[in-house]
Order: sequence, then C-alpha cells, then structure tokens
Amino acid sequence: MMAGAGDCDCAKTPIAALERGGYRSGDFVGQCHRLLDKYPALTVRTIGTSVLGKPIVALILQGGPEAVHINAAVHANEWITAPLLLRFVEEQAAMRAAGGARGLEAATLWAVPLANPDGADLAQDGIPPGCAWAEDLAAWNGGSGDFRRWKANLRGVDLNDQFPACWELERERRGVPCPAPQDYGGTHPLSEPEAAALARLTREVPFSRVMSLHTQGKEIYWNYRDREPREAEALAERLAAAGSGYRAVKLEGSDAGYKDWFIDEFRRPGFTVEAGEGVNPLPAEQFDEIYADLAPILAEFIRG
Repeated sequence: MMAGAGDCDCAKTPIAALERGGYRSGDFVGQCHRLLDKYPALTVRTIGTSVLGKPIVALILQGGPEAVHINAAVHANEWITAPLLLRFVEEQAAMRAAGGARGLEAATLWAVPLANPDGADLAQDGIPPGCAWAEDLAAWNGGSGDFRRWKANLRGVDLNDQFPACWELERERRGVPCPAPQDYGGTHPLSEPEAAALARLTREVPFSRVMSLHTQGKEIYWNYRDREPREAEALAERLAAAGSGYRAVKLEGSDAGYKDWFIDEFRRPGFTVEAGEGVNPLPAEQFDEIYADLAPILAEFIRG
C-alpha cells in the first residue's frame, strides 16, 4: 500500500487509482469534486475542453495577491505528473485550512493538473470504443494497439510543440510532417484546444511565474534564447537545491514549448521540471519516491 501524505487525509483517489496501475481523467474529475467539497479555499474553473470534449480545469488555491501557475500531464504518457500535482494542491489546501500553507501568504496557485486528458487516457487504455479517430490513431501509431509511448493529444499533435515561440523553427528541427505519437507541432501554433486553453488562461491571469511538470530526468530548465529575466537562473538553482538529486540546466536548441512561450511573451520566469528518473511512462510504484523529491521544489516555487 502506498503511503498517505502526512497527517491530512490526502490524495486517496490518486493512491487508489495508482494501485490499479494508472490515473485516468475519470479519477481526476472524481478527486476534484471531493477536494472542492472539503476545502473552502479551493475553487475550480474550466478553462477549455479537449478534442473529445473533456473539461480542462484549473484548480485555484486562494492565497496572497500574487498569481503563480503550474500545469502537468501536457504529454500523454507523462500522466503520473497529474496526481503528483494534485497531491501537492491537496497538501497545500490542508495546511491552509489548518492555518499555515507554505508560500500561500503571498501567492495564489492556479494548477492545471491534467492538461491533456484525452492523451492520458489513450496512453493507458488505448483507443476508446466508438472513437471517430480510431482508424487514424491506429495508423499514426504504426498499427500498434500499445499507446504507452504516446505523448501527443488525440489528433497526434505534441502539445509542448504548439506554442508561438519560434514554432516554425521547432517544426523544422523536429522533422515530423504529420500526426504522430510525438514531436508533430500541428498545422499552426495553438491549433489544438488543449494548448489554446493554457495560452488563454496565461494571457488572462498575470502570472508572476509558471512551471510545467514533465517526466523524466530530474532536471529543471529555466531559460529561453536569453530572453528570461535576470532572476530566473538563481530561482532555478534554488528549486534544484530543494529537491533531492535535481539540477538546473540551461537548455539550448528547443522552441515552441509552454515555458519557452511564457518567457518569450511575458519576460517572466518560466520553468520546465522533468520529474523522476527512468523510462516514460514512469511506473506508478515510483509515485511516493518522486513526490517526496518534487514537493519541496513546488513549495519553493510558490514562495518564489
């Protein structure tokens, strides 16, 4: 049995789901309802819908006047980042209810734990019955019914190659001209409803800093074409020091990702965190270990 989180009654649905071997959009929706019923400081906002019409929601944990954002499960087979972020949100909500959440005196957290719900379900369960995209999905996946290595959304578009930050250069660099399990950037920036939802939210709410959770490698990327603010590197080093075995990395040769676009458009700190180690999808059995190393990084990010 995987351990709970401290003394609060945290994350029962993620644990139950993970013990069954995964974490689907239905698990996430059920957990959100329970958290909203339990914690008055936590509210929800639907920021968009997926290709299949599944809601993409932001959980808003009220704190101070500064707004910060974390998203997760942008890549389908990195679905474990969704319960990791949701566990953190609940721990923070429980501490706030008890009178003292780390960092929330200054900041309100906007969390989007499951940015790619269709993809997360596809990567775990394969093509859903009656799916209008079934024939195309099978072809894009090379005829295989095993979608465990699928990173894209349901239309075969890699959502972290979708943002308008040198999108054309990234498309050329990737060299993937059509829908695929990964690395296809779509027909144009923000063509996919999931990426467009994140962009709309980010343009509407004046986030001081953002973070996108991915797996794996225990690395924190903090730069983009020297357009990041001066304080970004120092904050990345603090984030890395907070987590066991993480390191801050100046990444070159990458465009069109969420944090790239945020840095480029707003000139504020943006980070990609590659959580855990191994081969994607990381096994559910690693959840507790990954979370123990990741949670201090997320708390330091909120503190800023």
